[in-house]
Amino acid sequence: MSRLSGKIALISGASRGVGQAVAVRAAGEGAHVVLVARTTGGLEETDDRIRAAGGQATLVPCDLTQSGMVSRLADALFERFGRLDILIGNAGELGILSPVAHIDTKLWERTFALNVVANQRLIRVFDPLLRASEAGRAVFVTGREADAGKPFWSVYAASKAALEQMVLAYAAEVAHSSLRVNLIRPCPVATALRAKAYPGEDAGKLPKPEAITGAFIDLAAPECSRHGEIVDALPDS
Repeated sequence: MSRLSGKIALISGASRGVGQAVAVRAAGEGAHVVLVARTTGGLEETDDRIRAAGGQATLVPCDLTQSGMVSRLADALFERFGRLDILIGNAGELGILSPVAHIDTKLWERTFALNVVANQRLIRVFDPLLRASEAGRAVFVTGREADAGKPFWSVYAASKAALEQMVLAYAAEVAHSSLRVNLIRPCPVATALRAKAYPGEDAGKLPKPEAITGAFIDLAAPECSRHGEIVDALPDS
């Protein structure tokens, strides 16, 4: 398994759930993974799994809502590697399930700060490094609720809808380059965010995050030709 051999891959939200599973899979495919998350303990757990399988990782505790931290990360990666081959924008949060009229404005802004603004910041600082790669790939995680109009899901759905439009615009802007930009929409899997949204659901009946990592690798691979799409991540066959 070496579809990403020699590639430098940055994965946000890599301390648990889908981000952790994708990081482990990408390392297993030969990438050097840069693990980004706010929680050091979770990053160390991901790193342990990667190293146990013979992979390599760099741990970066980082709050993506802090512009200075993200800019310093981009500078460090440029100095060390001179490029970034793969960017996977996975970090996100649910916010709250509540009627629109009841949602505190500060909570609304915090949710958008991570789900939308942080990803724009990643695009802004890493676009030059992605373009420096022979086959730059950017993948951003959205949600099925973005276009569902479900009651009580407004802040999560609105933030993911905004993310989708931003990323699709970015894809159109770089269409004539070698950079490929897509969104990925995971099927329901057993994660902490899912458990928060559906507390009565039997998580044991859901696929584990590891089951959907194949779709991420397909979009991150140098041979990927898909661009400007929203791709469903289903359990690997």
